[in-house]
Amino acid sequence: MKQLGEILLEEGLVTEAQLLSALDEQMTAGSSLGRTLVELGMLTEGQLVQALAAQVGMPFVDLDEYPVDRAALAMVPGGICRRYTVLPVAIENGVLVLATADPGNVLAVDDVRSVSGMQVQPVVATYDNVLRAIDRFVRADDEMEDLSNAFEESQAEAEAADLARMGDFVEDDAPIVRYVNLLVTQAITDRASDIHIEPTEHDLRVRYRIDGVLHETQRSPKNITGGVISRVKIMSDIDIAEKRKPQDGRMSVMHNGRKIDLRVATLPTVWGEKIVMRILDNSTASLDLRDLSFLDENYATYKESYSKPYGMILVTGPTGSGKSTTLYATLNAVSKPDINVITVEDPVEYRLAGINQVQVNPKAGLTFAAALRSILRSDPDVVLLGEIRDHETAQIAVEAALTGHLVLSTLHTNDAPSAVTRLTEMGIEPFLVGSALDCVVAQRLARRLCPKCKVPYQPSVDEMIAARFPWVDGEPIPELFRPGGCTACSKTGYKGRLALHEVMRVTEEIERHAVAHSSSAEIAATAVKQGMISLRNDGWQKVAMGQTSIEEILRVVA
Repeated sequence: MKQLGEILLEEGLVTEAQLLSALDEQMTAGSSLGRTLVELGMLTEGQLVQALAAQVGMPFVDLDEYPVDRAALAMVPGGICRRYTVLPVAIENGVLVLATADPGNVLAVDDVRSVSGMQVQPVVATYDNVLRAIDRFVRADDEMEDLSNAFEESQAEAEAADLARMGDFVEDDAPIVRYVNLLVTQAITDRASDIHIEPTEHDLRVRYRIDGVLHETQRSPKNITGGVISRVKIMSDIDIAEKRKPQDGRMSVMHNGRKIDLRVATLPTVWGEKIVMRILDNSTASLDLRDLSFLDENYATYKESYSKPYGMILVTGPTGSGKSTTLYATLNAVSKPDINVITVEDPVEYRLAGINQVQVNPKAGLTFAAALRSILRSDPDVVLLGEIRDHETAQIAVEAALTGHLVLSTLHTNDAPSAVTRLTEMGIEPFLVGSALDCVVAQRLARRLCPKCKVPYQPSVDEMIAARFPWVDGEPIPELFRPGGCTACSKTGYKGRLALHEVMRVTEEIERHAVAHSSSAEIAATAVKQGMISLRNDGWQKVAMGQTSIEEILRVVA
């Protein structure tokens, strides 16, 4: 058997000088040569595993590119795949090909041979590669279907509701408990932002919102509806006896060692209570503003505004457009030990260290306006308002911005210029709007093209004209990208999302427009003359950069 160092030199992965340096370091550290090379940055994890595979005479596979056979996947239960971190990827001449990061694990190979009834041929892949592939291919859908069928057979609808009402006394392995747990776990694995549990006339439908688009993932028998909804309500500390009015709650789950919070809302419909669970990944709250895909010009304009000690900054857009994420990232940028930051939210989505967060409670009289009035007596430097919904809240926020506070908030408008007219419509004096408001950011979320399978193409002149792409007739047409479809993005061509921004500074000219009660179109025209990049043009720049597609921009921006 060749030594690892020989293989690495033959493959040209390291130089002789690097190998000698690593051997010296290995003797000092007492670790393996391969691990030493990885720690010194001379070798990647993938290159090391590939070399080790060559050393033991086993093939190496990259599961991000490998065409995994669904028939092979069906031979081994998902539980065994996760337990041993292995994945069956193909059947060749009656032999099951098994991808593993640890080909020496005889117990894993024996167990797979036993459950599949086939001979097993291990192939080597990196540990992270196998984990990612398991998340993509070993779905909980089939197990959820089995559980719903088992529950249907064992319980009538009334018994299901009774079982769920037992709360903490329900057995952890009861079908209804495992069904709900799998529902949530699979949604987190699929990078969903929302889970929709919807009773229909004939069944229970489950949909996940992934990258802003709803996908139906499960249909279960109608008579498990009561049990599932009651179980979710118990986990969220919601009154299970109240079915006639909407309710809100919250739950937390652990997933791969991370704590994930879910915001739960119920809504009575004609076929029963619909439940929507918003998945709140706490890592989102620690994002840096530079991670939010701002163009350099927009970022510079926005930074100039939030760096000021006072004034109002508004982030506008529809529900689910990433407004809260932008505000939290802004808080991370301005929050310092010598600054008092207080937020008023409904609900508090993410818990932030070092920041005083207030949860609105209308039943106790703690509305946005009441909370804001109180916290202004608590010596704040920066105030974040979850949303400006009425005249009273808007009036206090404007006054706070005029008296030395930096106020961050959200508003529901279609674009940045409309924020000025919206505040005026709420009853705020136009001259106060112009004086208090410093910057407005409108945003949308568009799907990001999968980097592994995006396809370059040359659009036709007709396509460019139909899309109103900012291109001058007669100039060369730029190379753009369209979605392809691979295993990494579940054949959609998109993976992840990026934000489109429209950043408008409130200048003297725009203040005059506010006082003159000008329309939002007139304000927009002035802002564009002063250098504002519209949402659509921001999107076109990101299309030209290869980050998203023309179709996606047309889908999210009017």
